Amino acid sequence: MQRIDGNAIAESIIEELTAEVSALPDAKPTVAFIRVGEDPASVSYVRKKEKTAARIGIGSQLHLFPGDVTRETLFECIDALNADPAVSGILVQAPLPRHLDETETFNRVAPHKDVDGFNTVNIGKLCQEDDSGFVACTPAGIVELIARSGIETEGKHVVVLGRSQIVGKPAALLMMRKALPGNATVTVCHSRTADLPAITRQADLIIAAIGRPHFLTAEMVKDGAAIIDVGINRVEDPEAKRGYRLVGDADYDAIAPKASHLTPVPGGVGPMTVAMLMHNTLRAFKLAQAND
Repeated sequence: MQRIDGNAIAESIIEELTAEVSALPDAKPTVAFIRVGEDPASVSYVRKKEKTAARIGIGSQLHLFPGDVTRETLFECIDALNADPAVSGILVQAPLPRHLDETETFNRVAPHKDVDGFNTVNIGKLCQEDDSGFVACTPAGIVELIARSGIETEGKHVVVLGRSQIVGKPAALLMMRKALPGNATVTVCHSRTADLPAITRQADLIIAAIGRPHFLTAEMVKDGAAIIDVGINRVEDPEAKRGYRLVGDADYDAIAPKASHLTPVPGGVGPMTVAMLMHNTLRAFKLAQAND
């Protein structure tokens, strides 16, 4: 079994981006982060993104709002960033408070600055296989893991566990596209799928993004299948310093003897999401420069 080291692959991408940014003659890309409230996970994620941007040489702005910010105030900020030529990309950190509609908020970001890939225009471009749009960072990271690990997808059966807008649906579209990685036969499974194990046992590649710890068991996987585990779940662990540990949607230890490739959690898909955000930001910058 080949353990897919997401940290190492993300590091390679960051080094490539750093070289590209350092070679830019004049202006540098800038990404604007918008964070609403003090959700601990959101605070941590945004901080990590800021540090990675700084390491690459990408500028960053942080716009903070209280958890009770009005829709109008938040949208005024997004509109101003949309109009600012110095800002290459905009990321609104999810989740948002319940009084703010996430889809409406993501759609407020101009498509050409939507480096998170959540705007309806960019999702539509992905469906049409229009490469001018931006792909959501986690699915884009999955594609890079597959490509750089030498996993074959053409003519293979890919099963996606989960149908979220952020991971499941775009990952399925990427695996169906007329390109590599892609050209696969894709089945999307979810909470209403009947006889799920019978379907997953047919898969050459499983993308697990269902959000339930150790949901995918060894009995659900055929010998030689590749597993990309997107899940990040907290489970209680009295022996851990924080009282919990992180596990994926796949039972890593049980599946490892059967799998051809397997991503760990943590250290698999997670680091790729940040790396692909930076990739999208540099690309947005280059597109804007080309259109000036």
